[in-house]
Amino acid sequence: MNLTAKQAIFSSNFHPFKVEYSDSTVISLLKEGSPKAFEWLFKAHFESLHVYAYTFLKDDEMAEEIVQNVFCRIWEKRDQLKTDGSLKSYLYRAVHNESLNYLKHQKVKASFGVYYAGQLQQGGEEQASKKIMTAELQQHIEAAMSGLPLQCRIIFQLSRFEQLKYQQIADHMGLSVKTVENQMGKALRIMRQKLAEFLPVILLLLMKW
Repeated sequence: MNLTAKQAIFSSNFHPFKVEYSDSTVISLLKEGSPKAFEWLFKAHFESLHVYAYTFLKDDEMAEEIVQNVFCRIWEKRDQLKTDGSLKSYLYRAVHNESLNYLKHQKVKASFGVYYAGQLQQGGEEQASKKIMTAELQQHIEAAMSGLPLQCRIIFQLSRFEQLKYQQIADHMGLSVKTVENQMGKALRIMRQKLAEFLPVILLLLMKW
């Protein structure tokens, strides 16, 4: 079945129904590609998970996006689903990790801005052109990073700004090393495409610093 997680969540074809599933039944049905089991799981836990994510993020829309991302990943990787305990605990742990990863990304982004702000504070006419180029480049780099998919962006930040190895990122995010490698490759391709026209500026700044 080619039904995506987003379609499963927002499909108008789904209607409320009264049914109860055990954890083992839900997992089995999800692995079989059952959209009804996925709908039940989403409706049964979305509200409480949204509240839980909000306690970390203090942002209603971002909390909703975090929870939806968790469910998207569950649907996309349903054939690999292993809870090692209760399904509810698994969901809360996933939302917890996703929320912390997002906050860490925000912290890295803030540090990124502080670094360039410090560079811009250096005085002297000799630094004037570099200040302008650095400010412009900063805007384009931040725009390029913000355009990355959430998971892809987090992995890029953890690798490039926190210097984590792929295995560490995989363990931290509950992903396979192969997935991390693929996401990094995707991030680098996107960043190169979006920043290709600024390569001469980047090289000039590197030579002058």
